[in-house]
Amino acid sequence: MNDHWRDKWNDRYSAAEYAFGEEPNTYFKQQLEKLTPGTILFPAEGEGRNAVYAAKHGWTVSAFDISLEGKKKALRLAENYNVTIDYQVGELQSLNYHDEQFDAIALIYAHFPADIKSLYHKTLSKYLRNDGIIIFEAFSKKHIDYNSKNEKVGGPKDIASLFSTDELKSDFENYNIIELTETEIELAEGLYHNGRGSVIRFVGRKK
Repeated sequence: MNDHWRDKWNDRYSAAEYAFGEEPNTYFKQQLEKLTPGTILFPAEGEGRNAVYAAKHGWTVSAFDISLEGKKKALRLAENYNVTIDYQVGELQSLNYHDEQFDAIALIYAHFPADIKSLYHKTLSKYLRNDGIIIFEAFSKKHIDYNSKNEKVGGPKDIASLFSTDELKSDFENYNIIELTETEIELAEGLYHNGRGSVIRFVGRKK
């Protein structure tokens, strides 16, 4: 990832207010409640709202992002709730995760650059144990139309960084699909996710 990408997120997360709020994503929360706590990884975790929620509910939490400012906010939030998360800063290939390390991986609005997003998905999949769970919510390719009408809803402005159900099936081909839907939702998450948008929701169990 280039410096522009890193600078963008450091700038956004350097503000006092949490960019996407301090509460967990609704879909993630609903899905996590169905699982027995274990080890979980949060890629592109930003300011830590979902990671901290998992830690509060008994999970052993690892997270990473390219933004040092995001890590600072996440650790502050964790301290406020008296929980611990292992948060690394860097690109995935530079981090020390290993095969079958995690019971679950949560990809919540983890919009990696278009040229690496499938590679990241396939790499992350190696870090999930057999029978482990992926929880995914992110903007669909249809969302580009929603964003053009209301920038407050957020999301990438290039369609290649958005997702389709076919991409998810390809990236996570060795999974039993528990849920895979493209749906319209109303977002109210902090400063940057507000309004109606189109998302892909996916829950899969690794074979």
